Amino acid sequence: MSADRSPEEPAPSDAPRPEVSIVIPAYNEESVIRQCLIAAIYQSVPAAEIIVVDNMSTDRTALIVGQMQQEYPESPIILLSQDRAQGLIPTRNFGLNHATGDVLGRIDADSVLEPDWVEQVQNAFMDPDVQAATGPVVYYDMPMRRFGLKADDKMRQLMLRLAKHQYHFLFGSNMALRRSAWETIRDEACLDEKDEMHEDIDLSLHLAEHEMRVQYWPQMVSGMSARRLEDSPRDYRYYVTRFDRTYKAHNVKKMALKAPMVVFFSVYFPAKLLRAIHTASSSQSVRRGGQ
Repeated sequence: MSADRSPEEPAPSDAPRPEVSIVIPAYNEESVIRQCLIAAIYQSVPAAEIIVVDNMSTDRTALIVGQMQQEYPESPIILLSQDRAQGLIPTRNFGLNHATGDVLGRIDADSVLEPDWVEQVQNAFMDPDVQAATGPVVYYDMPMRRFGLKADDKMRQLMLRLAKHQYHFLFGSNMALRRSAWETIRDEACLDEKDEMHEDIDLSLHLAEHEMRVQYWPQMVSGMSARRLEDSPRDYRYYVTRFDRTYKAHNVKKMALKAPMVVFFSVYFPAKLLRAIHTASSSQSVRRGGQ
């Protein structure tokens, strides 16, 4: 899979632009789903559809989505229910299978898209050779967000070089793929019933097996929460080692691809401290503002 070409200028404005669907798997996301949908609605180019797939939530997730449908009747918000199996992968698959756009965007319920995200996705897919695209993220609930965005971008560029452009990994919080590409790999993508792998890397490796080109598009920016840092060290370690288990499932043995594991392990405690300080500072500001 070739991914070494840098993003090019968008095609002329008279060229047909692909319709973009946004798929959002959700399980007990009442605290973040509203901000996620507002960002998806207020785009410079509207999405063809915004699909929330509720996976048997026991909180107010589905209710909030229903309220958003009433508040924004002009927006193509669709609420689907996936109640056959618990888990991200069957919920993701259900949403992608029901999406009708030329390009299927896939984000998390805590993602907050930049206002030009849909437009940038369209730009990335103006090249007919591009079958999937991904971009950097900014952690909106961490300090030094601008620095964090640059660091995330640099790390993804480094991953591409370490993989010698043979693999280019999608990031589940900020990714898109052609519907035709999804239809090619959907019956091959691992169901991961034991919940041991990174589902986005699994998709990337299946795309690579078909020599489908994945494009890194740095202008395609999404915000996401750093709530993963709230995990215990043991749970965080299990999350990080999903990289290794995913590689083993695909018989990928490039040692250089273990670099993200080293990075994630090394930043856990410093980032956890920064997040705690930032949260405490934000809480104090809110209290002072209410006095």
